[in-house]
Amino acid sequence: MGPSQAGGETGQQLDQESRAGESALLSVYVQLVFSHGGWPAALSRPLPLPPASASSSSGTLAGLSLTTECNVKPDGLTYCACLSGYQWNASICSRHQLCQPPHNHRPCSCLVLSPPGAGYCQVLPPVPGSLSLDTWLQVPGHTLNLTLHTSQETTNLNWFLRRHTGSPGPIPLQPGTQVSLTSSQGQAVLSIRNVSHEWEGEYMCCFEAQGFRWELYQLVRVPLRATDVARLPDRLSVSCATSPRFQLSCCIPYTPLGYMASWSPGEGSEASLFNTPGDQCLVLATQHCPAADITYTCDLQSPGLTPLRVPVSVTIIQDGDTTCPEDSAVVAWNVTKAGHVAQAPCPANRAGVVKRTCGPDGAWGPIHSSCTDTRLLALLRRAQLLWAGQGWPAEEVPQSLAQLLEQTEVVSSPSDLLALLGTMTFLAKVVADTRIPLRRSALEALLKTTDKVLDMDTSSLWTPAQVQKPSAASDLLLAVETLAHSLCPQGHPFSFSLPNVQLQTQLLTPTVRADYRVSFSTQPPLWAQIPRRSLAPLDTSNSSITITSLVLRKLDHLLPSNYGQELGDSLYATPGLVLSISIMTGGQAFHQGEVTMDFGDRDNPFHCVFWDHHLFQGNGGWSGEGCQVQAANASATTQCICRHLTAFSILMSRHTVPGKPTLELLSQVGLGASILALLVCLGVYRLVWRVVVRNKLAYLRHAALLNVVLCLLAADTCFLGAPLLPPGPRSPLCLAAAFLCHFLYLATFFWMLAQALMLAHQLLFVFHQLSKRRVLSLMVVLGYLCPMGFAGAALGLYLPRGQYLEEGVCWLDGKGGARYTFVGPVLVIVGLNGLVLAMAMLKLLRPSLSEGPQAEKRQALLGVMKALLILTPIFGLTWGLGLATLLEEVSIVPHYIFTILNTCQGVFILLFGCLMDKKVQEALLKRFGCAQPPNSTISLATNESHLPEPSRGRSDNASYEEKMT
Repeated sequence: MGPSQAGGETGQQLDQESRAGESALLSVYVQLVFSHGGWPAALSRPLPLPPASASSSSGTLAGLSLTTECNVKPDGLTYCACLSGYQWNASICSRHQLCQPPHNHRPCSCLVLSPPGAGYCQVLPPVPGSLSLDTWLQVPGHTLNLTLHTSQETTNLNWFLRRHTGSPGPIPLQPGTQVSLTSSQGQAVLSIRNVSHEWEGEYMCCFEAQGFRWELYQLVRVPLRATDVARLPDRLSVSCATSPRFQLSCCIPYTPLGYMASWSPGEGSEASLFNTPGDQCLVLATQHCPAADITYTCDLQSPGLTPLRVPVSVTIIQDGDTTCPEDSAVVAWNVTKAGHVAQAPCPANRAGVVKRTCGPDGAWGPIHSSCTDTRLLALLRRAQLLWAGQGWPAEEVPQSLAQLLEQTEVVSSPSDLLALLGTMTFLAKVVADTRIPLRRSALEALLKTTDKVLDMDTSSLWTPAQVQKPSAASDLLLAVETLAHSLCPQGHPFSFSLPNVQLQTQLLTPTVRADYRVSFSTQPPLWAQIPRRSLAPLDTSNSSITITSLVLRKLDHLLPSNYGQELGDSLYATPGLVLSISIMTGGQAFHQGEVTMDFGDRDNPFHCVFWDHHLFQGNGGWSGEGCQVQAANASATTQCICRHLTAFSILMSRHTVPGKPTLELLSQVGLGASILALLVCLGVYRLVWRVVVRNKLAYLRHAALLNVVLCLLAADTCFLGAPLLPPGPRSPLCLAAAFLCHFLYLATFFWMLAQALMLAHQLLFVFHQLSKRRVLSLMVVLGYLCPMGFAGAALGLYLPRGQYLEEGVCWLDGKGGARYTFVGPVLVIVGLNGLVLAMAMLKLLRPSLSEGPQAEKRQALLGVMKALLILTPIFGLTWGLGLATLLEEVSIVPHYIFTILNTCQGVFILLFGCLMDKKVQEALLKRFGCAQPPNSTISLATNESHLPEPSRGRSDNASYEEKMT
C-alpha cells in the first residue's frame, strides 16, 4: 500500500461528552492510493481512535466501507464510480461529466473528475417515493395512469419509456395529444390516452429528492388488437384448375408478450415463420386445393391472454362462375372471381398492398397500390409519436427534417408523397404546440424539401395523391408556413432562394421601426409592404419583431379550385405564385395588419385573395374577405391591399364578379337609412305616446316596440362605426364595439321575442288578464339580462383562447365558435316568432274562409297580407335568410337579399310598426289638426288585430276583437 491522505472531514463530529458505551456515526473523507491494487484486509479490522484529550474516553472504529472507486484512464481523466448503496450528490453531479452520457436525470453513479479531489459518494437514504399502477397489463384503447407518490419534496421530475423495439435508449415523454402530465402535493401522474402496443415497455420516473437523483421503474404490457394483425390477403378467390396451391400470411409487430401463431385448419398445409424488419409473419402454404369455400383462421396466443383469432375467407371458383383471367400488369394476377378484389404483396422495402378489382363482367379494373417506402413510413410514424408525446422535439424535429430531404429521392408513388407530406404536417404541429425554435440548417432542409416536392410530377404523383386526400396541397402550405416562421432569433436576418421557394426574414428592434418592404426576383416581380402604422400595436411589447416573407411557386396550381362565397361560381386562373407573410413577436404570432402587394402588371381583371384553410370542411379555399384591389398611383400595375396576414395570391377571370365592396356599400346605405328611420320613429313616439298607451295591453306592446327601436338604433350605430376603429384583440375600442354589437343585436331580438310571446298569449288565452308590473318585469329580464348572459359568456369563453374577434374587423369570429353565440339564439328566436306568426294567420283565416260571402274572404286575405307585412320585420323573420349565407357554396344572391332586408329593418319598423298603426295615425292627425279618417276594419300594427265584423251575430269575433285591441 502506498501513501495515504486524509481529506476534509464531513458529517457530525463525535460528541466529546457522550457517555460510555454509546456509538456515533463519524463520516470522514479519506483518499487512499494503492499502487498495487487490492483492498488490504488490515483495514477491515477494528482500529483504535486516538483520544481527543486526556480526560476523554477512547473509541474504536467499528469498520470501514469503501464508497468510491476511482481509476485513471489513458486519457488522463479520473473516472470515479460509486459502489452499491452509494451515490454522488446531485449538486456535485450537476457540475461534472458523467462517465457514459445516458438519458438526462439518470442516478449519478459515475463521474469524470478533474482534478480527482472533488468529494466522495454518499450513502443513499431510503427511497422517498413509489410508483403505483392498477395493473401491468393494460387494455388497448384505454387510458394508462401511472402515479408517483412521494414523501419528500421533489424537483426535476421527468418520465421516460424504454421500449424493447424501435429505440435503443429511453424515450422522454412530453405533453402531447396522448400524453398528459399533472402534479400536486405529494404525487405526480402520467396519463396516456388510447394506449397501444407502441406504448408498452418499462416506464421510468426520474426525479431529485433529499439531494440525490432517483429512478423508479414500472413494467407495462399492452396486448395486440385485431387491427394490429396484417393479413395478406384478407380475402381470396382460388381456381383449383389454374392455381391449386396458394399462400396466406399473418403478420404481427414485435412484442415482448411472446405470441404463438398457428393456422387452422392446418391439415394438408405447411406453416413457416419468417421475420421482417418490423414484423413476425406466419405463412401458410396449402398443398391441396379445398373442395369448397373455407375460412382459415390465424390463431395468436400468449400465456394469460385471450386468444386473438383473425379469419381469412377463401372462395373456390366453380365451373360456370364469371372470372377475370390471369394477367401480368405490374404484378402477377391469378384467376379471380367476379366481384372479388385480388391482392398482391408490395416489392421489397415497401409496405402496403396492391389491389385490383375483378368487375362483375369479368373485366379487370384499375390497379390501386398503397405500397409505401418503409423509410418514409418510419419517418411518418416517428413524427406521429412525437406529436403524441414520445421524444425530444428540439432534437428530433431537425433530425427528421434532414432525413426528409434525403428521402425525397425515393418518392415514386402517390403513397410515398402522402407519407412525406404527412410527416411535414406532423412536424409542423409539433413545432406549433411546443414552440421550439429552428436553426438555419433545419429551415434550409425544409425549404429544399419543399422545392423538390413542388417539382414532383403532377399527373403521376400529385393528382392521384389529391384524389386520396384533397387537402394535400393545403396541408403542405400550412406546414411550410408554420415551420418557416419558427426560425430562432439568432438566425435573423435570413435569405434563401431556390427555383420554387424564396424566403426572406427581417428582425425589427423596438427602437428601429419603419415601413417593412420586401421584393422577390420572380416573374413577374413581386413585392409587398407593411406600413409602419400596422406595426404600431406591437410597440407596447418592447420586444423585437420578426417578419417572415415566403414565396412558393407552382403551389397555387396544386391547390384545389375552391372559392369562397363572395367569389361566385366562376373558374379562375392563378399567377403561379403564393405569398405568405407572418409576424412573430414575443413568441406569439400577429395575424392582423395592413399589407400592400403587387403581383405585377396584369391584363385581365383579377381578385385579391388569400388561402383560408378552414373553408370547404377543412380542405381549404380561396377567399377575398379582408382584401381588395387598389390601383397604384406611381405605376401602371394594380395592387392588392389586405387587412390580415396569411398566404396571398390573385385570381384572374374574364368576367368580374360582384365582391364584398358592393355589399359593404349596400350595408352602409341601409344602416344609414335604418338609423334615420329609427330616429323618426322615436320622434313620433315622443309626440303620440300618451295617446297610444291608454290601456294596459297597448302600453306593453308599445313599450316592447320602443325597446326594440332603442336597441336596434344603438346596435346599428355601433356596427356602422366599428370599421373606423383599429381592428384586433389588442384594441380596447374594437373589443368594446364587438361586445356592444353582440349585446345590442341580441337584445333587439329578445325584445322581438317578448312581443311575439305577448301576441301568443292573447291568441291562446283570450280571457286571461295580465299583470302590467309582472309582465313588464319579465320583459326586461328577457330583453336585457338574457342577451347580457350570452354576450358575457362569449367574451369570457373565447377571448382567452384568441377566438373572440374575427381578423381585420370588430365582430365575432366565425371560425372558433364565438359567432354561434349570436347566430344560435337569433335563429331560435326567429323560429319561435315564425310559429307565432303562423298562429296569427290561422286565427285570421279560420272564421272568415270557412263560411261567409266572397267579399269577407277577400277582406280576410287582405288582413293576412297586411299582418305579414307588419309582423315580419317586427319579429325579425327576415334574419332567417342568414341560414343561406352560412353555406360556403351558396351564390351571392342570398347575401344581397339578406343585406338589403336586414340593414333596412329600421325603415320597415317605422313604416309597418309605427306609421301603419291606427292609433298612431289618429294621434298624428289630431296633433296636426287634420280631419280624422273613417275607422279601418283591420289594424294589425303593433300586434293589435281587428277582425272584420260582417254581422252582429258573431259575438265570438267581437270578444276576440276586444281582447286584441
